[in-house]
Amino acid sequence: MIKFQKKTLDNGLRVIAAPMENTQAVTLLVLVGVGSRYETKNINGISHFLEHLFFKGTKSRPHPGEVFKDLDKIGAVYNAFTSKETTGFWVKSATTDFDISLDIVSDILLEPLFKKEEIEKERGVILQEISMYEDEPMRKVWEVLENTLYGDQPIGWNIAGPKEVVKKISRDDIVDYKDKNYLSKNMVVVVAGNIDSNETFEKIKKKFGKVEEGKNKACRKVQINQKTPRIKIIGKDIDQTHLSLAFRAYDMYDEKKYALNLLAVYLGGNSSSKLFKEIREKRGLAYYVSAAGDQAMDCGYLGIGTGVSRDNLEKTIQKISDVLSKIKRKSISKDDLEFAKSFLRGQSALRMETSSEVASFCGGQELFYEKIMQQEEILEKIEKITQDDILKVANEVFKPNRINMAVIGKQDKNNKEDFYKNLFSKI
Repeated sequence: MIKFQKKTLDNGLRVIAAPMENTQAVTLLVLVGVGSRYETKNINGISHFLEHLFFKGTKSRPHPGEVFKDLDKIGAVYNAFTSKETTGFWVKSATTDFDISLDIVSDILLEPLFKKEEIEKERGVILQEISMYEDEPMRKVWEVLENTLYGDQPIGWNIAGPKEVVKKISRDDIVDYKDKNYLSKNMVVVVAGNIDSNETFEKIKKKFGKVEEGKNKACRKVQINQKTPRIKIIGKDIDQTHLSLAFRAYDMYDEKKYALNLLAVYLGGNSSSKLFKEIREKRGLAYYVSAAGDQAMDCGYLGIGTGVSRDNLEKTIQKISDVLSKIKRKSISKDDLEFAKSFLRGQSALRMETSSEVASFCGGQELFYEKIMQQEEILEKIEKITQDDILKVANEVFKPNRINMAVIGKQDKNNKEDFYKNLFSKI
């Protein structure tokens, strides 16, 4: 069980302290409730751009590289990330260096300079990052899939944004976006590790009590009007064809997500999963096969991904289709359900071993649910899932009007989209 305390500062910022024994590490995480879903088309990519720029100079660390130098000096592990609904900044350091970590993270978020010359340099870095991802089809296929799934609305856009938009984002855009979205009531600060909770709260209050009070505007709600399977095929001269599938499912507040996530484990959550055995072990069609549930605030999906040769693409899709059809008719066996539950129990225990994972778990729970559900409570919900629950979810989710597919790889001259749509209509 996670031990934690929560306090809300006078400005509305939530602070969580999670003391952990038998570790000499501490993780500081600042999680902000803003991401690419909060953008408009003319500034698509600004959340990610801003994440980069926080590290490019502050009033007390004005020179390029000073922030990184001070973090590297203490041997810290650090990073930042942007998703569609959050932006996060974290540092994991020795407990003895926590004050330094706190000073740096609060410094970059509260006293950034956003120098014009640094903005231009980082713009070039981000454009190269976008190019890098374009050359990684195993990753790119998921971006294409989510755009196919959600279409031309913020949750369907690329987090990094299109190059032509990133090139036009101005310093005024950046400052305005930061001022409107980095506010106390949509921000959570978590400290997990070898700490004294009371001392930690005082230190956080001293640094982050200066965050401006307020909350950003809600993001645009998802709009979905899908009646038939959606297929997107992108031709690319590469040796392997990458396939991803998404079946529209449940948001993070829907209790049916527990059954869905167990179903994802059964399908492709590990090396003993059904699709891994059918596609890789029995037939040798692919190296990687995976499946996972993805839940956002007002939508979600079950995703399946694999990489095969062009000649084996149809065979692979047919096998996936056969497996899903069988689950709709018979659910999964009692033994397979218990196996999936046991897997999640083990993963849950391992996840809480490190301060960084505890911080991430607590931050996400507080930001989206405004409370922290213990892992034991989540596992209790999972334990209650029955074969009938799996069957109901499978029959709700595995329908033609919920199927989306993206493919990147060498393609035949004939367009196969209609063929795949017909194949999926039989699920």
